[in-house]
Amino acid sequence: MLKKRLIFTLLYNDGGFMLSRNFRLQRAGDIVWLLKNYKFNKISFSIDELIILDVTRRERNIKKFCDHIKMIVKECFVPVAIGGGITSLNHARILMNSGADKLVVNSALIKSPPLVNELVGLYGSQCVVASVDFKKEQGEFVSYIENGTKKVEMEFIDYLKYILNLGVGEIYLNSMDRDGTGHGYLTDILDEISNFVTIPIIMAGGAGNWQHLLEGLKHNMIDAVATANLFNFIGQGFPNARKKLIEIGINLARWYTMS
Repeated sequence: MLKKRLIFTLLYNDGGFMLSRNFRLQRAGDIVWLLKNYKFNKISFSIDELIILDVTRRERNIKKFCDHIKMIVKECFVPVAIGGGITSLNHARILMNSGADKLVVNSALIKSPPLVNELVGLYGSQCVVASVDFKKEQGEFVSYIENGTKKVEMEFIDYLKYILNLGVGEIYLNSMDRDGTGHGYLTDILDEISNFVTIPIIMAGGAGNWQHLLEGLKHNMIDAVATANLFNFIGQGFPNARKKLIEIGINLARWYTMS
């Protein structure tokens, strides 16, 4: 049986690291603040993966973003997935050379499907994660790209099937309605896709405490849970959460530092 995973997501915006609530951003601190408050050489024993997303609203500075990535991954010993506005193979190569183990694609799923196919062919499906930002409108699930600003003009079920046909290896399913609220994951959406999605699902959007992580990980369809909550999981937040989840019986990897 495959192990479940606990993932920490960092949201980067033009040199700063952000809090997000329903996709509205608030700056939490810069790279100095982040490295001071999150000792990644220690956090690496409490999470299974790290995701870093460039959510910069204006023109992206790829070099500046990659400089920050290199500082973070220097002492981070877990797989790192990186994304945000990937528009070309060269862009993807730059991210991979900066320390990425996986790539996260969102807008490219619609705007450049041949690029997604190329990434899958070059790096393998296991290295390409499809990020799906969704919300509920008039009782129906819909998806958005471009940092939640552009609606996907496809029925949600059709969109998921379309994504699967691109050959990606995982789906990062992120609720825009629950984002930053701390109200827990919107798992109702899984009932809509349970009969055809067979690749791993990372659930995101809404985790505010370890109980929310537990609720997500207990779901049969969820392979991993992600949180981008910078303050609720600061300090001993991640070590304590992982310890409690393992004590309850969640099938997480047990590192040698954990009794």
